[in-house]
Order: sequence, then structure tokens, then C-alpha cells
Amino acid sequence: MLQQHTLDQLRGLRLDGMIAALNDTAMQASAEGLPFEQRLALLVQRELDWRDGKRVARLLKAAKLKVSGACVEDIDWRSGRGLDRHLVTALAEGDWIRHGRNVLITGATGCGKTWLGCALAQQAARQGFTVLYTRSTRLLQELQVARGDGSFGRRLAQLARLDLLVLDDLAIAPIAAQERQDLLELLDDRVGSRSTLITSQMPSSAWHQWLGEPTIADAIMDRLMHASHSIALKGESLRRGSSHA
Repeated sequence: MLQQHTLDQLRGLRLDGMIAALNDTAMQASAEGLPFEQRLALLVQRELDWRDGKRVARLLKAAKLKVSGACVEDIDWRSGRGLDRHLVTALAEGDWIRHGRNVLITGATGCGKTWLGCALAQQAARQGFTVLYTRSTRLLQELQVARGDGSFGRRLAQLARLDLLVLDDLAIAPIAAQERQDLLELLDDRVGSRSTLITSQMPSSAWHQWLGEPTIADAIMDRLMHASHSIALKGESLRRGSSHA
């Protein structure tokens, strides 16, 4: 059995994955008889796996997903939902985030927009991307408060650093003039370099009219539609049946 002093030294170096591996009797049994180099490689791999797991856990906690259990492996592919398996599978690979593209998910209440958005966001976090979920109305209210207390610029900078921002339920309520401007500034910081995933009951073709002021609406739509992927979900509400999309 490894001396306590050595374990304490590993703990001091924050090599918790190695400690777990050394305390794993199953691993000890499987590694018995292996050359030193192979046993060391196993310990190093366990440490890397441990750190990856901890990082993903931190990313998922920071993401604040509304549906934390949503994942792409559980997507309901039933016909008539408007889901393009090829597109969603490609999105799950994460290249759209690496290239700063957007995803726009629209459909009626209960058709699984939020669930699907959270599933793609969870997949992004599992791949190491920074993610934040928020309801659109809540974020716009938060930015309005930030303008009042002088933290607006700092909050915009924080949001601009996120690899993926999920804005749920866009256009669910009328938008005020200041909110329109804040939305433009938010998206302007992200266009072409960071990804935004939007869900909405309203089809994207109606967003311009919802935004109201034509000049700002043009600018917002240009940033939203830039290199975007669209998913228009169809079918009956899933809330009466299964709990996932």
C-alpha cells in the first residue's frame, strides 16, 4: 500500500486523479505485472480523465441549463417533427461553435425548442466550450439594470467571451427601444466570432416586424442570420407525452 506521505504529496500537487487510480483496487489488479512505463501511462491517463471530468462539470454548472438532463443522445427523431438528422448530427460535432455560427430553433409551445437547445448546449459544454443559458427577457432586463448601476460594459464583455450564449424564448414579449439597442450591442460583440443559439415561438421571418424600428431591426437580423442554421420544429406538444425532444 502506498505510504500516506506519498499520497499527501500527490494531494499537495493536486493530482487527485492519480490518487483515485492508486486507491482503485481494480486498476491495481489490472496494472499488476505491467512495466513501469505502462503503469505510469495509466496513472497519467487517469489524471487527464479526472481533470476533463471536473472541467466539464464546472462548465455545465456555469451553463445554468434550464433542462440539465437534455442530451443529443436522447433526441426523439420521430417523423413529422421537422428535425433534420444530418444537420443535428453535424451540430453535435461542434464545428458551428468553432466557426462562430448561430442556431435558430423555432416552433410552437411545447414542441421541444428549449429541450433541443439545452441538448446542443450540453454537448458544447462536454466538448469544452463555455456556455450560458438565459431567457431572453431576463437577460434584457439584466442589461437594463447594468446600465443603471454602471456595470453594462463589464457585463457585455463577460457575455462576449462566452463560446455559446443560449437565448431562450426570443420575441415572447414586446421589446422596448433600449432593449432593442442592448440586443444589438450584445449580438454585435458576438457576430462572426462567438455563437448564439436562439429559440422562439415566432418564426424568424416575423422577427423584423417584432423588433419594430427598421434600421436597428436590419442590423439585428443581419447579425442573427449571419452564417446561421435554422431548425423549424413541428408537430404536437411533447409535454403531453415524453419529456424530451
